[in-house]
Amino acid sequence: MTDPMPTGQVAAPPGGRLLALAKRGAEHLLWGRVAVQRRLEPRTKGARPVPTSVPSTGVLTDEATWRRATEEARRLRLPLHRDLPKNWDALGAVAAVLDLVDDGTRSARVMDAGSARYSPVLPWLRLFGFGAAPGSLIGINLEFGRQVTRDGVVFRYGDVTDTGLPTGHLDAITCMSVIEHGVPLEGFVAESARLLRPGGVLVVSTDYDQDPPDTTGKVIYGSQVHIFSPDEIRDLVAMADRHGLELVGTIDEATLAHSERPVHWARVDLDYTFILLTFRRR
Repeated sequence: MTDPMPTGQVAAPPGGRLLALAKRGAEHLLWGRVAVQRRLEPRTKGARPVPTSVPSTGVLTDEATWRRATEEARRLRLPLHRDLPKNWDALGAVAAVLDLVDDGTRSARVMDAGSARYSPVLPWLRLFGFGAAPGSLIGINLEFGRQVTRDGVVFRYGDVTDTGLPTGHLDAITCMSVIEHGVPLEGFVAESARLLRPGGVLVVSTDYDQDPPDTTGKVIYGSQVHIFSPDEIRDLVAMADRHGLELVGTIDEATLAHSERPVHWARVDLDYTFILLTFRRR
């Protein structure tokens, strides 16, 4: 049974109808595989080791780094994102949840903010044993219409700056490659801090470059393409700190440097990289 459509207008699918259909196909293949694996694999929670190749906070420095993360995900029997560099930040997010909030019971409540039903974080958490309790794994997005459930994971309409969830309700929030698409950062950070219980974590990835390329005139998903600079990352870390979210790890000149631009976005013909930031709620 599904919930009624939200009263507000649901955002149109980015990329048009054909791309939306392709994504729907990828979604069904992904969740079909997750369901099969969960039936066939051992039920013990420690059967799949914690990923180790991606730090909680850091920059994707080169192609070899995302290839190592992708190979680790493959060894862990995790269904890969077809855009292979995205396996790097997804693996880091899952590792942060396992390392920083899981008490061994896999009972943590996790929300993927700005989620896509075909993206890897929530299905990977499901394969690690999270999501047994109803509603403990959720994905929200302004694009979603009627609520749907995939292998116990709930996907519903929701605004990352105003979710409607209770204060302190979540153990972890992930937000992968979302904030660069016009998200009001102060509202997102404030809402994330409100939702997390003390000790909970927020894991954010975004497009980044130590010397961002010119994106003038490059518009996608209804807003100009934005690639964060080192100063903007420092500002984001300071903003999070003001809201009680302390960075896990270090952001300095060495951390923010990268030897390559290992990410290519063909639709806008840009080369850049990713940054992963993990915060803990004080």
